[in-house]
Amino acid sequence: MLKHTVAAKRLYKSAAWRRCRESYIAKVHGLCERCGEPGKIVHHKTHIDSENINDPMITLNHNNLEYLCQTCHNREHHEKHSPVRYGYKFNEFGDLIKCEI
Repeated sequence: MLKHTVAAKRLYKSAAWRRCRESYIAKVHGLCERCGEPGKIVHHKTHIDSENINDPMITLNHNNLEYLCQTCHNREHHEKHSPVRYGYKFNEFGDLIKCEI
């Protein structure tokens, strides 16, 4: 699980972020912008880091956001670094299984 910095935790608990997040989800009708399934995570296209965490043009700008379901968000963050080939995953028992795509 990703651990956020103190600054990131402060951002994600802020009223400004909650308003931005809610308005963005409404704008895209609550659907994942990649696959059309129900969304779950408002993703920053330009990843937030210590250099831009206080820049509202990065953190609170709808043009830098994308609403994703858990699967598409996982692909975005883990596919390039995953030891598992696309189309496969580990189940809760640690067994490699083919997943439905």
